[in-house]
Amino acid sequence: MTGPGETRAALPHRYPMLLVDRVLTTGAEEIRAVKAVTLNEPWYARLGSGPSEADFAYPDFLVLESWTQTAGLLATRPDEEAADGLTMLFGSMRDVEFHRPVFPGDVIEHHVRLVRAVNDTLVFEGDSRTGGETVLTVGTVTVAFRPRERLDTKHTGSAPR
Repeated sequence: MTGPGETRAALPHRYPMLLVDRVLTTGAEEIRAVKAVTLNEPWYARLGSGPSEADFAYPDFLVLESWTQTAGLLATRPDEEAADGLTMLFGSMRDVEFHRPVFPGDVIEHHVRLVRAVNDTLVFEGDSRTGGETVLTVGTVTVAFRPRERLDTKHTGSAPR
């Protein structure tokens, strides 16, 4: 189990886009983490007077972003030193399905499994649940690591190849 310090150290995200509150369990091929949804989140500041219940639904893309941040934590865990100097890139997503909305007060539990690892490319699958009910299913997400200097011209002084 890890707290916010370890999560912040492993991911480049910060408030308001750090969407993993705590890692519950982690292993070489799977991870479980949680995100507590509250009314204090900046996305709810836009609600005016008299919003409907549907207006309080947590944005689907943020549920997916939180799930992929959890996958990112698993991707960097096995060999953190080898990832030094590399940038993690999320590639394709397939068979992503949202089952029901998430609302303030819900605690989303993300389950991510490593399906395949080939060199610097990883494939994940999993789901997200709240109150034991599935809210998101992710068929596959592909992640690749690339040398930072090939992606950022500030480090090389030239355009990427």
